Amino acid sequence: MTTNHTTPTTAPLLPIPANTARIGTLAGTAVALAGTFLAWTWTKEFPGDLTVTGYPGGLQVLTLISAALTLLMTLSGYGIRGLGWLTPGGTNSPVRLLALGTLGTTGYAAGAISYDLGGAVNLEPGAYVSTAGALIAAIAALGLPGDHPHTTTGATTWERFRESLRAPTAPHAKALPDWAEILIIIASFGIGLYAFTYGIDTDYTELFIGFLITTGFAFTALHRAGVISRLTALTAKHRNITLAAALVAAVCFPFTQQKEEYALVGANILIFGTVALGLNVVVGLAGLLDLGYVAFLGVGAYAAALVSGSTMSAIGVQFPFWAAVLTGAAASLVFGVLIGAPTLRLRGDYLAIVTLGFGEIFRLTVNNLNGNSGPDLTNGSQGIPSIPDLDFFGFDFGTRHDILGFTLGRSANYYLLMLVFTAVVVLVFRRSGESRIGRAWVAIREDETAATAMGINAFRLKLIAFALGATLAGLAGTVQAHVNYTVTPEQYQFAGSVPPNSAFLLAAVILGGMGTLSGPLVGAALLYLIPAKLQFMQDYQLFLFGVALILLMRLRPEGLVADRRKQLEFHETDQPDEPEPRQSQETGTGTGIAKAGA
Repeated sequence: MTTNHTTPTTAPLLPIPANTARIGTLAGTAVALAGTFLAWTWTKEFPGDLTVTGYPGGLQVLTLISAALTLLMTLSGYGIRGLGWLTPGGTNSPVRLLALGTLGTTGYAAGAISYDLGGAVNLEPGAYVSTAGALIAAIAALGLPGDHPHTTTGATTWERFRESLRAPTAPHAKALPDWAEILIIIASFGIGLYAFTYGIDTDYTELFIGFLITTGFAFTALHRAGVISRLTALTAKHRNITLAAALVAAVCFPFTQQKEEYALVGANILIFGTVALGLNVVVGLAGLLDLGYVAFLGVGAYAAALVSGSTMSAIGVQFPFWAAVLTGAAASLVFGVLIGAPTLRLRGDYLAIVTLGFGEIFRLTVNNLNGNSGPDLTNGSQGIPSIPDLDFFGFDFGTRHDILGFTLGRSANYYLLMLVFTAVVVLVFRRSGESRIGRAWVAIREDETAATAMGINAFRLKLIAFALGATLAGLAGTVQAHVNYTVTPEQYQFAGSVPPNSAFLLAAVILGGMGTLSGPLVGAALLYLIPAKLQFMQDYQLFLFGVALILLMRLRPEGLVADRRKQLEFHETDQPDEPEPRQSQETGTGTGIAKAGA
């Protein structure tokens, strides 16, 4: 995947000769890396045991990884053979980002040690060496020329800094044999599984925050370098292989976990992600703003709880699991049609207000069906507890099982079950999005009036989207009821500190990327995992949640995983408005012009 190309450069932020800046970046990064093999503190009271010399641990490992990536990216700028694939796009901006990330991780570690132990006196020489080296590398990296040409005069320092982090688009890579491209995809998912497992297995808050800093800067640097775009091109070329690799990586996750709580986090992420993917049908494809979507999750959960044999169920029946699943999905489908039929003729804010009202009406209704304010059906605010574990063809999901030498507990069992449901929802989303109905949804989302003028029955198709989204949420709700042992009205609010709720579901779709397949799954994983690991910030979650949304809308309004349509909508392409030259006839292909959204 190596491509030789020349990148235009601009003046650096700091007046340092380019060669001197690159040497300084290499030297500082090497010093920071060497410091990780020295002790950073004298006592084991700080988690991670940073007292050992010659064996990095905890936050030292994150600094080691970040510094190693910085070294490789910097050496790639010298044109060393075998490293060119690391920087097919930008050359210097990835180095700048990684150097800043190394400084951020190391500085945070030193600050955390000083804060937890009562002062900088508790730092050992290794911490000072790594911090000094990271600071030197960051300053030197600011002296590297910019990758993206910028001709605006009178720019502020902040504007120049942001411009220095931009990079040109990586050119198309040379074609590799199919087996090599498939191996690259498999290796990428293996690395992704390792990174996710490392993050979810962090035992203390300091390590998780350092992990977020390192991965955030590293992912952005790889994106600027063009590695992510090259990988995206491969996954788009081998879509079936990509989905299979993603499924295998997801199946492997519970086999890497030794603690039930982490497997439970994975199961809840899948539930949250599956519901977000169902909402993506409504919001991302059809463009219908639904603020009460979590109610459909609640309908499925309550329906499954009522027929699953709970001792507190007012019905007092126990359906087989498959029948309970169909009951929950059918109940959500019916409610979706009943709510959508009279309201989907509304548009925009009016539709959002109606769906918000539906979500609150559902919560208040199940709260009042307690035998006093209404019929005794849902046990009111107490909910329906004591939902028994599933027993599917003799496989008890509530007990431990030994599979291939690995012991899977209750949470891992439900994780694998939820993974099956997620795979079904992904298949439904993909097939429906690529069908004639999916294209009609996109047409309605872009301009309903024009779509209607072209003969599309907008109301009928919007009702189908609403009903399909409700059904998918109901499917996830049937598993959620068994995972949590109980369902209560408080679980299905518009906004709250514990997801899933309507606000967090909508944020997961927007954060990940509306209309994409993997976007809502990524957004759901981040929005569930970060609050779960940072419990000390629970009182400020909604505030930080709002701040994060503001920053996202300002810096990346198309979401973390954006399709080509959204990129063209929210960002300038920086390309001249003229046809691209056709390729040589020897290649047998030609290059045309495609309108935005075509």
